[in-house]
Amino acid sequence: MNARIESLVRPEIRALKAYHVPESSGLIKLDAMENPYTWPEALQADWLETLRGLELNRYPDPQGLVLQAALREAMEIPEDMGLLLGNGSDELIQMLAFTVAAPGRKILSVDPGFVMYRMIGLFAGMDYVGVPLQAEDFSIDLPAVLEAIEREQPALVYLAYPNNPTGNRFDADDMVRIIEAAPGLVIVDEAYAPFTDSSFMGLVGDWDNLLVMRTVSKMGLAGLRLGYLVGPSEWLAEIDKVRLPYNVNVLTQVSAAFALKHKAVFDEQTRTIRAERARLQEALHRISGLHPYPSEANFILTRVPEGRAGALFEGLKQAGILIKNLDGAHPLLKDCLRFTVGSPAENAALVTALESLLTAS
Repeated sequence: MNARIESLVRPEIRALKAYHVPESSGLIKLDAMENPYTWPEALQADWLETLRGLELNRYPDPQGLVLQAALREAMEIPEDMGLLLGNGSDELIQMLAFTVAAPGRKILSVDPGFVMYRMIGLFAGMDYVGVPLQAEDFSIDLPAVLEAIEREQPALVYLAYPNNPTGNRFDADDMVRIIEAAPGLVIVDEAYAPFTDSSFMGLVGDWDNLLVMRTVSKMGLAGLRLGYLVGPSEWLAEIDKVRLPYNVNVLTQVSAAFALKHKAVFDEQTRTIRAERARLQEALHRISGLHPYPSEANFILTRVPEGRAGALFEGLKQAGILIKNLDGAHPLLKDCLRFTVGSPAENAALVTALESLLTAS
């Protein structure tokens, strides 16, 4: 290794692998929990018209106030709560870490969970504590989490609701116990809010350490890279201090505000995805050897026959379908694949390919 790199780059960074996004050109893309539907042509034309008058030579509104107003109305954000925008949820996770990071400070979450809680905490110099979920159903092991909170005194606790990559929604009473026990902030990550009927959004303000984080990616706007954080204004004012200037570009601000005025279009797409999720779940259950887990997200975690995850992943790729192989990512995910819920045709292709691959074996 280059001696200068070895002397300057932190050892924990050298030990990492960069976040990998696989090439998906020409494949049915069921690996990244994206909405499979594009905008109707008429809506695309109206959107392009709104972009016509933008002054790209000027910086965007640093606070994104027009977009904030659109989000407050569309997402029913409590009027007395603060709102902070990020370049995707990832930037909000980074801002939270930068706000509280100090030697010895801890981030706590449950595992398996969203990998960026750990990675971004490491970037900021914080230690990560992962408490394993229950093996049988991926529910929270509440005694273990409460014991870890008491022992580690984490500055940040992340709970994804529903959870990624398992797809289940944690028990709300367990969540409340954790919020009340935590000495620092508890961030409820509702990235998959469009696909469940449960939310903590209406409860922000009930506890002074509760924040709710969301993204517009899963509702069909992944390309815009927009996340938002809701909670007590005094907390968000501190977190805002580490936000980079002009972090949400003008194209994202205008496009997202336009899309939110037409939220009914995306709500209809969401209803279609939820219906397809149920159909895909039933189809997977009918395939011998597969164990799909219940999901309130737009993906289904599925355990496959022992030792077959890698071969099935490669076989599906050869059939033109890209999914996520989670075998090896965590001991509880042994032999697990994750399928994004796609369009009816994409889901049918997935089921057909799985049946063919498993029958051939």
